[in-house]
Amino acid sequence: MVRTLSIGVIGIQGAISEHIGSMKSALKEANTSGNVFVVKNEEEINDLDALLLPGGESTTISRELYRSGLYNAILKRIKEKNLPIMGTCAGCVLLASEISYDTNDIKPLKAMEMQVVRNAFGRQKESFEKEINIEGFDASYNAVFIRAPIIKKIWGNCKALAKIKKKIVMARQENILALSFHPELTSDLRVHKYFLDMII
Repeated sequence: MVRTLSIGVIGIQGAISEHIGSMKSALKEANTSGNVFVVKNEEEINDLDALLLPGGESTTISRELYRSGLYNAILKRIKEKNLPIMGTCAGCVLLASEISYDTNDIKPLKAMEMQVVRNAFGRQKESFEKEINIEGFDASYNAVFIRAPIIKKIWGNCKALAKIKKKIVMARQENILALSFHPELTSDLRVHKYFLDMII
């Protein structure tokens, strides 16, 4: 019997439908059976094979995760080391152990040994696209940055996968992946396929 993966996308803010579409396309290209759906309550976390944390406003997402009970449910799975997670932009911030210049309005999941800086590339009007080199990819990747954070520092088991000059914009620690940019806003499926390879 072929196993069907269950992949959730946190449904608070961000390009939720775009992530779902990209993940479904990645599953199709990989000839892998899977359901991709919006997660809105803590009970759904227990049965997931993987989770995506989209972008948005990190303060709002953090508050809603905690209010809904999703925060503790995700944290439990992180501690059990059995839930692959991909966080993009604000999702990257939430996965960090430390947030520079934090005003205590964000409760990070502390899933990765890294420090991030929010909005490090500027506000909405400073959004941009940039060709970056990602470790393991055979060609450059056109990354979309919108009010993007940077990963200022990593330690322990956290590994940098992509940089702009010396600024880390993609990192991995075991089964958790953090990106400063938005892979769901491009037709290039390689990042979602990379994450899928972490699941199966």
